[in-house]
Amino acid sequence: MSPPAEGVPGMVPESYSKKTVGWIAGAALAAMVVGVTACSKGTDSPAENKPTAGTSTAGAPRIRQSTPGEAVATWVTAVIKGQPNQACLVMAQPATGSSPARVGTPSMCDGNTSEAREMRDKLGRFRTSFTPKPPPTSDPKVEVAQVPVIGDKAVVPADKVTIDGQALDQVILSNSTGLQPGQLHVKTESAKIDNAWYVTAFDLNVG
Repeated sequence: MSPPAEGVPGMVPESYSKKTVGWIAGAALAAMVVGVTACSKGTDSPAENKPTAGTSTAGAPRIRQSTPGEAVATWVTAVIKGQPNQACLVMAQPATGSSPARVGTPSMCDGNTSEAREMRDKLGRFRTSFTPKPPPTSDPKVEVAQVPVIGDKAVVPADKVTIDGQALDQVILSNSTGLQPGQLHVKTESAKIDNAWYVTAFDLNVG
């Protein structure tokens, strides 16, 4: 079983402030997600739940980014299918101060840098949390309800995302142990950059 996030008593956190994953999946958040899911299985994730290596795009979800919902649906689909490279293509880090926006590109996402490898590893860990029971078909149907857009940003609560008819927040809850309904609060943030929508943050709060 993977160890819980730093500073977390036991395997289920009592409360969390906002945790964010941008282009590079935050280690603390990834550890937290694994901590509330892998423990219920007692073993490491099975082989079928490990991230797909390499840069193959066979069976990859079509990159859809014309709306926040499309970007989130593409991202969630890629995570479930074990295609972190594809998920990376719809991820971005918004501009901050003097730093320009940074979006996922094929060369960046398929690269062999330590950052790219870490990104693929961390997104692979999300796969177990996002996968419904029973597991979906090889082509899961991910749908995102329309949400308000304010300027070039939008927030998509997990209950607005369904995977083969199951809400994402309930899927994550079913893959956890020690959590009760109402304790888990999950949302995905999206931003419009250069006329395309990207996933810019995945926020998970427990408590």
